[in-house]
Amino acid sequence: MTASAGTGEDMPFDPDVDTERMWLNVVRKMDETWAELLTQQAELERKNNELEETQAFMAGVLDSMSDLLMACDRQLTIVRTNIAAERLFAVSGRRLAGMTLETLIAPASPGTIQDLRAVIAQKTRLEDQEYIFESPQGDLPFAVNGSLRFDPRGRVTGLVLVARPVGELRKAYRDLAATHRSLQDTQAQLVQAEKMASLGRLVAGVAHELNNPISFVYGNAHTLHRYARRLAAYLDALHALPASPQLAEQRQTLRIDMIMTELEGVLAGIVDGAERVRDIVADLRRFSSDRRDGRAPFDLEPVATTALGWVLAAAPPGIVLELQIEGPLDVFGHSGQIHQVVMNLVQNAVDAMEALPEGAKRSLEISGGRREDHAWLAVRDTGPGIAPDVMERMFDPFFTTKPVGKGTGLGLAISYRILQEHGGTLMAANHPEGGAIMTIELPAQLLDQGEGPLMKS
Repeated sequence: MTASAGTGEDMPFDPDVDTERMWLNVVRKMDETWAELLTQQAELERKNNELEETQAFMAGVLDSMSDLLMACDRQLTIVRTNIAAERLFAVSGRRLAGMTLETLIAPASPGTIQDLRAVIAQKTRLEDQEYIFESPQGDLPFAVNGSLRFDPRGRVTGLVLVARPVGELRKAYRDLAATHRSLQDTQAQLVQAEKMASLGRLVAGVAHELNNPISFVYGNAHTLHRYARRLAAYLDALHALPASPQLAEQRQTLRIDMIMTELEGVLAGIVDGAERVRDIVADLRRFSSDRRDGRAPFDLEPVATTALGWVLAAAPPGIVLELQIEGPLDVFGHSGQIHQVVMNLVQNAVDAMEALPEGAKRSLEISGGRREDHAWLAVRDTGPGIAPDVMERMFDPFFTTKPVGKGTGLGLAISYRILQEHGGTLMAANHPEGGAIMTIELPAQLLDQGEGPLMKS
């Protein structure tokens, strides 16, 4: 047997040489395969490391969520949860996995297990549905959102639920509502302050224009009252003399006796009306004034107590007084003006309880104390409270709910202005247990530092 070589010449067959070549080829192929296996192993290890890092990252994200996360299969059996769900239901993730979601939903839950099954059957989403879950802490409401799970082939394999406690949402809404109310109150106070400043300038001019004419009316009314007594004395003397028939007829026709009888009352009415107008003008001038002289540190507690005593001395019997003032309440300002404010508030509280039916509770509660850098004083009555339409206008000048002749409608307006000038506030509200409550706040006085009040200039 011969073999053909590369030179075209016949070479003798050598089995040893051919075997060696064959083994060399095998070894070379094994080296190439081994090198390829090593490369593939390194790539596989790299991908495994990336997969482990991704899994660790995803697990960390899921476990850091404060919301509940529950992944379920098509039968709504839990297959995976996060730590938040484990803590809520007080079981380990391994034990929670395998439980049916139906066992966690409370009977009174607005959302039901049928709703979740419908989501899977109709291939839709679940958005902000309220569910109540049973837990060791009791039944807790949650806002639940759900999305479908799919396998690599696009087939639905289950449902992923994310549940957020409704309590947190409610708290956020309550905080937002409280902030909104605070902004509205602040805005209302700013509008009221600007309105009062404008009205103060207007009222100052009106009071000045009214002061002189009413002074003339008041002075002349008193003078006429004195003259009337003299005329009455003269007519009495004249009527005592024998009169001619003509004078007697004139006396009867002109009804002189009736005029003299009513003249005293007419003049007294003129004087009373003039005095009332004079008092109104004085109130207007106090309302529009910006007097800052005579201010000094003083204790609000004895001022309030004195004002309370003055009003109650003339008040009808049957009012029960509850006094709870935690003094001293050192403030800075004009003690006489603050005394007037407290008297107005106490008098209004007493007047509000006059209309109560017989046997109704008539209680007047005066409380006070310090709150941070402010001193406060509250006057509460057990009257009918403040109607909403009255609440909006009660600090407006000349607005009053009292009968004609009992109030000028300037008491609260003046009190509001006085407290505003002192850097304080006057707030009105209805008490939860009935009646109205008026609260004064004034900047506290730093007597220990020898400084002025804590107020903005």
